[in-house]
Amino acid sequence: MANMEPMDKRNTERLIESLSQDLAPVRPLAPPARRALLWLAAAGLLIGIALLRFADLGAFAARHAAPRLALESAAMLLTAITAIVAAFHLSLPDRSSLWRYAPLPPLLLWIATSSLGCLQYGLGLGPAGDRVGESGHCFAFILMVSLPLTALLYAVLRRAHPLELLPVALTAALGAGALAAFALQFFHRFDVTAIDLALHLAAVLVVAAIAGASRRVLA
Repeated sequence: MANMEPMDKRNTERLIESLSQDLAPVRPLAPPARRALLWLAAAGLLIGIALLRFADLGAFAARHAAPRLALESAAMLLTAITAIVAAFHLSLPDRSSLWRYAPLPPLLLWIATSSLGCLQYGLGLGPAGDRVGESGHCFAFILMVSLPLTALLYAVLRRAHPLELLPVALTAALGAGALAAFALQFFHRFDVTAIDLALHLAAVLVVAAIAGASRRVLA
């Protein structure tokens, strides 16, 4: 028995050595907040270049001299940032699942400030122009901007191999949709109406539905 123990030990050591000799070292991921901020910086740079090229920054500044509009756009941007940071945290198994609720306060502020505009401007069916048609363009804009942003988020988030795919997918989609809605404000020529707000939120929900359906890409 005394001779068998060293032999078993040597066999175990040889087995471990044979199993580990071809393993490549694993590079740990950076902290989720840092990865989120790097992604936001890259996305912000791309969006900023497009805005400088195509947006009327003077008109945007004039419209957002009104405190409610400024607060509404700030809530959109804060929703985007909070949701994207939350998605990076949720992608890691050792982070609290409560991160999924982090975007709710700025999201509720966004809806509340937009709803105040709806009370002032109504449905948007008046003689000032067919704003329903304009709202359709807003719907398409949010989809066209947020879907590529969601795909870029997926490409980074999947490196963490998240275990709970749906919360990560939905939170990432909310962040991308809110970021697209914020970019839309640089091209929005009229204040928000009930139909306009409904189509904005519908576009974000469509992006969330697509993200939820394709969540296995994150695995």
